This record gives sequence, C-alpha cells and structure tokens, in this order.
Amino acid sequence: MRRLRPLSEAECYMRLYGDWESTVTVMAPGHSARIAIGPSGEALRRLFEERLDAREADVMEPEAA
Repeated sequence: MRRLRPLSEAECYMRLYGDWESTVTVMAPGHSARIAIGPSGEALRRLFEERLDAREADVMEPEAA
C-alpha cells in the first residue's frame, strides 16, 4: 500500500488514540522535561557509602571507659 503523503505526528496520534487528551503533550526533539525531584541515584549511593564509612569508623574506635 502506497501513501499519498507522509502523516504528521498529530495525524498518527489521532489515528492510534483518537482525540487529544490534556495530559498528553508533544515536545520538540531534544527537549527535556525532567523535573529535579531529589538527589540522583548516584548521589544517594555516595551519601549511603559515606554513612556506612562513618559507622565503620565509629565501630573501629575503642571506647573510652
């Protein structure tokens, strides 16, 4: 089957899903909609390792009786 013209993204969406929803947005390529919610996974890992190292240092020190 040969198409007479290429379909736009909006036309493809309409054929697949029907009418537009307010929760769906089409963004330009390269646009990032990431919202910084908290520390990244890598930052959490580093913080956790620091806490573990601090606990190990406390365990290694002899108590003053």
